Amino acid sequence: MFVGRTQAEPKKAASSAQTPNQNPSFAVLETYHPDDRARGVPVTQGGDGAMQLLPKRMHRALTLAATLAMGGGLAAATSPAANADVGRATHAATAASVARPAGDSPAGFWYGTDSLPITITGTPYQEPRIGGRYGGYIGMTGSWSYWLGCSGGFVAWSAANAAEANANYTKYGAGVGLGVYWFMGGPGVDPHYNGSTTEAYAWGQRQAAQAVADANGQPVKYRVLFMDVELPGVAPAHDNGWNAVYTSPCSGVVKTSYIPASVDRADFNGFFDYEKAHGYTPGVYSEPGIWASIFGTGAYSMIGNTDEWTYEPETTKFSEAPVGWCLRGTSTCASFFGGVTRSSPHALMWQWSGGGGVSNGAGDFDQIDTSAVR
Repeated sequence: MFVGRTQAEPKKAASSAQTPNQNPSFAVLETYHPDDRARGVPVTQGGDGAMQLLPKRMHRALTLAATLAMGGGLAAATSPAANADVGRATHAATAASVARPAGDSPAGFWYGTDSLPITITGTPYQEPRIGGRYGGYIGMTGSWSYWLGCSGGFVAWSAANAAEANANYTKYGAGVGLGVYWFMGGPGVDPHYNGSTTEAYAWGQRQAAQAVADANGQPVKYRVLFMDVELPGVAPAHDNGWNAVYTSPCSGVVKTSYIPASVDRADFNGFFDYEKAHGYTPGVYSEPGIWASIFGTGAYSMIGNTDEWTYEPETTKFSEAPVGWCLRGTSTCASFFGGVTRSSPHALMWQWSGGGGVSNGAGDFDQIDTSAVR
């Protein structure tokens, strides 16, 4: 949900410089999280005590044409470089959403949203901008940096969208209801990092234990718990500790600019094994370029039996809302990674607009295939 995205290169010695492709999908974060009081750690760090603009998105917020009054008082942001195009696309999409047939296709596919709250209306609830029954909401149940109490840590959650997705699922049999993901830390932000695969595996398991505990506190219907594996370009660790080791998890200071793919994979495996043993189906959110920049292109990158949620390619045009795994009226189709293709039963979701580098002015929109997992 976070990465800002130019094509990343295959795994190599990491630089402490910010990786291109940082995800602008969260412009301003909702202040509510169900575990706030128990954790005693504020979701936001903003001076007004109500919301925080993430560092990468500060300039985008300044170019936002209008503040959107959504659920918990959130605003969406747009990229300066794409601001004019987004404005035109948004205007065109508004007209197109009225003219085009409502609903996803083919049978078994559903439109949904994630992370950033979006106003959902209708009875049953309808997917905003493009129509059809609202098919699901995937929220951030936690993150490594928020869990560790780092400055800059956050949780992106919409209680309203979660309830709306579950209402459609339970009352009308629409979509998948509420699902969750964990904003995952690589080995380089492990407080006990020692360079071994054994410790990396244990770090993955510790994160998964917290993620499962958080998920169990929510009315989750969609039992795939996604690991969010990306290079976000935001504090406290611009690469989330996948390619660089930090002096401490919250320091933002790089100690070593390289982590072997074998150690990264051990972290992934630890999380995978723990959640699988505790009632969830392991899933992962990433995209081909970022995945290769972390795990390489060899054996450590292959996850052909893992459920996936990709975020590339993308569009700002709601009139191109996907049919199956391809954008309507185009030859542009979802790209999965790690040995999974569009024809695989492990290709589950595609964040086709709002999260991959160019804001659509509204939020994150997803395509969900329920033929394999419901």
